[in-house]
Amino acid sequence: MFFESIKIMMLGMGTVFLFLTIMVYMTKLMSKLILRFFPEAPKKAPVSSPKPVAASPKTNENAKIAAILGALQHHHQLEKEGKI
Repeated sequence: MFFESIKIMMLGMGTVFLFLTIMVYMTKLMSKLILRFFPEAPKKAPVSSPKPVAASPKTNENAKIAAILGALQHHHQLEKEGKI
């Protein structure tokens, strides 16, 4: 009786593992197919001349926010290119 329950448990765990493995590979395949047939168009940044800004207490905070946003965009781009 004990070994039958172990056998059923292993069969169930094997089934779940097999299903999850297939799901992961199918998701990767679907992602590659979508990117192949529907590539994202590169976004062009608008060209503008830098404007002089008067120094204020928020300038430092805005610079930090700009640096964080730049790092996030860089990280996202690396993920899309598959370098991470």
